[in-house]
Amino acid sequence: MADADERLPPFPALRAFHAAARLGRFRDAATALGVTESAVSHQIRRLEEFLHVPLFERHGPRVTLTATGTQYFAEIDPALQQIAEATRAVVGPRDRDRVALTLPPSLAMLWLIPNLAKFEAACPDIDLQLVTTTRLVDLRREQVDLAIRHGQGSWPDVEATFLFTDRAIPVCRPGYLDADAGDLAAALASSRLIVNGYRPDEWDEWTRARGLEPLPLDNALRFWAQEHVLAAAEQGLGIAMGRSPLVDERLSSGALVAPFGTSGFASAGYYLCRPPDVTPTANARRVARWLQAFAEE
Repeated sequence: MADADERLPPFPALRAFHAAARLGRFRDAATALGVTESAVSHQIRRLEEFLHVPLFERHGPRVTLTATGTQYFAEIDPALQQIAEATRAVVGPRDRDRVALTLPPSLAMLWLIPNLAKFEAACPDIDLQLVTTTRLVDLRREQVDLAIRHGQGSWPDVEATFLFTDRAIPVCRPGYLDADAGDLAAALASSRLIVNGYRPDEWDEWTRARGLEPLPLDNALRFWAQEHVLAAAEQGLGIAMGRSPLVDERLSSGALVAPFGTSGFASAGYYLCRPPDVTPTANARRVARWLQAFAEE
């Protein structure tokens, strides 16, 4: 008779599937597991070959579960959660020095990561694990301690504390616009615009606030991350809508300039969020206090 263990899939493949199903991207699953994206993809293919069925439908960088994948996730999720809880019971409080923080990739790249040395100097005993994603993470279900979210501060099932607004400011490479370019409308009309695909209306909002007609975007360059938008502007490819404080370092260094001034509109802000029905650990509270104090700077 065949050994019953032969019917159990490889555990690394199960972990990769579980993380990808929760997070919706192989890249985010790789970050959560501390492996490469190709390793996650390999493990999921391994599981699909073991089960002889596809578990995901691929849509570019995003993935969605098939009907079989949805059913399989619903069946194994409680078991993996039980394994995690049993492990925590054995390990005890030793893992409480880890704090998981989810935030948008652009905010991590342009604001937090350049200042991680300050955090580590203030909290050297805390292992801050960053989960960078544009997806709205279910903090309680995915066991994430804190989140920084962009919006109006009202989300269901979280407590939100204001951190800072993000002002929209047109920026470009020094010398991209002639100092004697004329009036604002003419300067914009003669320039190529760079658009953030996640915020396609920000140019309309800015021109409306200045009493100008909407600008045509037919010839605009589009990118899907703020760091790519700023990099394109820094290369002299056009005028971009920078978001303060994400653009502040480039303005301070002179890599970019604000040709129309640094006053801009702020339609939303960043908020520090946590699940209201979970008591935060002492270290999660320390991270929250540091983030609030740093944001005030």
